[in-house]
Amino acid sequence: MGRYVTVSAKVRRELLEEARRLNINVSELIRRALEEEVRQRKLIKLEERLRRKHSILAKIDVNEIVRLIREDRETR
Repeated sequence: MGRYVTVSAKVRRELLEEARRLNINVSELIRRALEEEVRQRKLIKLEERLRRKHSILAKIDVNEIVRLIREDRETR
């Protein structure tokens, strides 16, 4: 595992006390929430990249590519 750092956030004292009464592992909850948010943001960025590339790929004629590959193979 990688190195760890400590992060902090200000919350109302009552909220933290209630979380403790409910046996909520605050550290684990924050860790999971941050991991999920990072995962979501990475997916959004990936979708954006795919959308941009889709417009480029949509212009490619697959039949033309197949024809060119076949021509190349025949000349060898």
